[in-house]
Parts: sequence; structure tokens; C-alpha cells
Amino acid sequence: MCGLRGVAAAVLAAVLSGVCPAWAADEQAGHDAARFLFFSGTDLWRHGGFVHGGMVWSPSDLNAEGFVLKLVASGGTYRYRSGALGNSEVTGRMLSAAILPGWRFQRGKLTATLFAGLDLQSHRLSPDDLSAGLRGSYTGLRTKIEIWYEPSASTMISADGSVSTIGPSYSARLLFGWRVFDGFYLGPELQAFAADGNYRQVRTGVHVTGLRTDEFEWSAGIGWATDNDQRGSLYGKLGLIAKR
Repeated sequence: MCGLRGVAAAVLAAVLSGVCPAWAADEQAGHDAARFLFFSGTDLWRHGGFVHGGMVWSPSDLNAEGFVLKLVASGGTYRYRSGALGNSEVTGRMLSAAILPGWRFQRGKLTATLFAGLDLQSHRLSPDDLSAGLRGSYTGLRTKIEIWYEPSASTMISADGSVSTIGPSYSARLLFGWRVFDGFYLGPELQAFAADGNYRQVRTGVHVTGLRTDEFEWSAGIGWATDNDQRGSLYGKLGLIAKR
């Protein structure tokens, strides 16, 4: 049962934290002012896979300090073994959405954005697992912080954290990167997820952030995920953003 809660935490963390580094990298590059940022991505590992998409909007300029609004939607499947069903494998299907108004702060090379808003999730299980902690539809509150900092012209630090009352669930991520070929950032990443006090997952890997092709910017990550259900596997992530 705890695997179900953990997947929910991991998915929401991946969806709601995937935009911060690429968004900030684009801003620091000095591109023309834009009011909309559109993003999409996928997160895959042995026990599930999800896709997400959404947008960030500013009434004046995404590069400026002030109000922003983030809208996110995601969907996917995950698998876990239920002790209540004789250790049978259960397949879950999840849909989620979040509406997150926020405020952006800038101090030199440091950018921080705070969000708080509506969190919606729907879980459908096959076979149905009455013991599951997340089963059916839920409405909750999500808070989030995103931080981007450039200590030097060739390095970056990105961090984000999120808490949802559904579960409840928690997530955090930390990235460090070096500028490579003056084209993108490359470096280590560390992520942690927890839900309802009975599930924890830790990911360690490497990321590529801010790789530009024409009007788009790409990010990717790969590494190893382990959890307290004694399951481990490779994970992979791919993200894409565009500003208008």
C-alpha cells in the first residue's frame, strides 16, 4: 500500500518542479520579454511513467519581479504490490492538476518564486485495493518554492520544494551545474519524496539544463531511484519549454 502513496508524491514532485531550472536559465540569458511560458515533459522509471504539461503566465513580463500564475496537468500509470491483496500487483492510473498563483522575487543573480494554490488528484486502481491510502478523487492545497542562483558566470544552483495536503506528500530537489560549451548546464541532481510518513524515495543522478534548439529549450535527467519498499531502478526525465 505504501508504494501507492510514494508514486503520488513522486509524480507531483516531478510535474511541479520540472520547470524551474529551464525557466530561470532562459531569463538569465537576456531574451526578450515574454508573458507566457509553455512546458511539457515526461518522467519514467521501472514502476511507472507520467507525462505533464502546463504554462506559466505573468501580466507584464516573466523576467520581472511580481505576480505569476502556474497551471499544471499530468497523467500516467504506476505499479505497486498490495499486502491486502495477497501481494498481488496493482496498476494505478492517476490524473492531476494544480492551479498555483505565486509571487516572484529577484535579488541580483538570485531568483525565488513562492506558490500556493489548488491541488487536484484522481486515482483509479486495477484490481481495486480497498486498503490503498490514495483511492478515488481528492482536492487539497499545494505550496511550492522555486529557487535559481548563479554563483558565477559558469555555474548554477537550483532548488525547489513542495508540500501537498493530499497524502500529505512532500518533495525536494537540488541541482548544481557547470556551463558546458556555453550551451547548457551539466551536473548532479538529488531528489527526495515522502508521503504520509510511510513512504520515502530518493533519487541521485545527473541533469542537463538549458539546451537550446531554435525557439525551444530542453532539459533532461537520468539516475537511480531507491525507496523504502526496497525497490530500485533507473529513472529518466525529459522536459521542453517555449516562451511567448
